Amino acid sequence: MFKKSLIVDMINRSSETPADRRNFLRGMGLLSAGTVGAGLVGASVAAPAEAAPGDPISDGTVLNFALNLEYLEAEFYCFAAYGHGLSEAMATGTGTMGGVTGGHRVPFKSKSMRYYAEEIANDEIAHVKFLRANLGAAAVARPAIDLQNSFTGAAVAAGVIKQGETFDPFSSEAFFLLGAFLFEDVGVTAYKGAAPLIQNKDYLEAAAGILAVEAYHAGIVRTLLYENGLSTPTNAISDARDSLDGAGADKDQGITTGASGRANLVPTDANSIAFSRSPQEVLNIVYLTPGTGVSKGGFYPAGLNGDLKTS
Repeated sequence: MFKKSLIVDMINRSSETPADRRNFLRGMGLLSAGTVGAGLVGASVAAPAEAAPGDPISDGTVLNFALNLEYLEAEFYCFAAYGHGLSEAMATGTGTMGGVTGGHRVPFKSKSMRYYAEEIANDEIAHVKFLRANLGAAAVARPAIDLQNSFTGAAVAAGVIKQGETFDPFSSEAFFLLGAFLFEDVGVTAYKGAAPLIQNKDYLEAAAGILAVEAYHAGIVRTLLYENGLSTPTNAISDARDSLDGAGADKDQGITTGASGRANLVPTDANSIAFSRSPQEVLNIVYLTPGTGVSKGGFYPAGLNGDLKTS
């Protein structure tokens, strides 16, 4: 965990929203009756939980947004690899803690595929622990997560299955890879998009490290999908995902390009730089709903916890 001096500095420099400032102070045991003078906290004690439009985005807000996404990835991979989700002790925090719908162990036939799932599950668990430890009492709780109906809705929208059919990413290795593809590229673009918003260099370095790990994961998933001849459904998911984020430019790419089916394992722009997505664009994807003003749906049926939760 970061030293107390760094947390104090984070309060002074990074907690721009009233909700963040309250949570960080509470985490240090400073926000209690008679402990903090009105001159320090001011009107923020009575401020609403969600940041008002136009408020600067604090480091705490950005990291909690990332934590919401890490909860989703960790739950998906934990169920796939081990047949269970995160412990309740790893799901508590500010906001409303929700349960997880769906998920079971994947019947892996390939030892290497199982090892991959276990390794990435352990990585995502570590990300959740890292963010929770460094956010302290300001860490948001795991929101309600849907690993069942959400995948079916996404697969129908992409044309991978027909209306009335069910897509279970835990039913086979192929479906597991397609389910993983839904998350991995989004995680990479989300962390890159968040980088300019992070003020504290220690947090920026940590976020860059997580981004690198997510990029490794995405590369593995894209390679396995290509090697297993799953380019058609993968590219369909990519197109559907790109239509959801609401961006004017094409920020998503499938795993093949052109009629020849040449591999496209590294999705980049013309300068071979990875794409960025804003928090609002990411929300459009995970809520499976394009547009603005959306605050729940898809993988998060009750919405995210924290300040960044409305597209």
